Amino acid sequence: MKALPVEPSNQPLAIGSRIRTARQSQRMTIEQVADATGLTKGFLSRVERDLTSPSVASLVTLCQVLSLPVGDLFLSPNTQLTRLEDAPRISLGGEGLTERLITPRSETRVQVIHAVIDPRGSGESEQYTVDCDLDVMHVSNGHLRVFIGPETFDLGPGDTLTFPGREPHTWVNPTNEPALVYWVLVPAASR
Repeated sequence: MKALPVEPSNQPLAIGSRIRTARQSQRMTIEQVADATGLTKGFLSRVERDLTSPSVASLVTLCQVLSLPVGDLFLSPNTQLTRLEDAPRISLGGEGLTERLITPRSETRVQVIHAVIDPRGSGESEQYTVDCDLDVMHVSNGHLRVFIGPETFDLGPGDTLTFPGREPHTWVNPTNEPALVYWVLVPAASR
């Protein structure tokens, strides 16, 4: 069997930010990691900034101290592209709007919804809640009037309203022009 020729890449591996993130998530300082690994603070700082590459032995020791599997440093990120024209249409209720889920259905950490709201389009007639911790409404174009409990908020282009999703609310496009609104739900609302 003939071996396939493989050209080595001159691209340096950028693992420093992953090491820094692991250290910070452990709430460890560079000094604490240096003490635990026997490596110097300056060396660790350069590794975290991808200015130097650690030896395999240093990398294994560093990962053991940080409770980080060595292989995780080299994993490709889980990246998914959703094109608007391919995004599935959904309906969270209301009248006079087209909603598309622009994050993958499998994503549980966050849910982003692209909504085109017709003139005078509205949410539910009664205030409702969404099963999420945080609801963010961002008006890209047009206007939206949002009712949260007894309060009313008038949003225009570029305005963003953030509130607990479980807080009763509803909304309306009070104008004769369509509105483009993005809803961000954290975590993704229960299906």
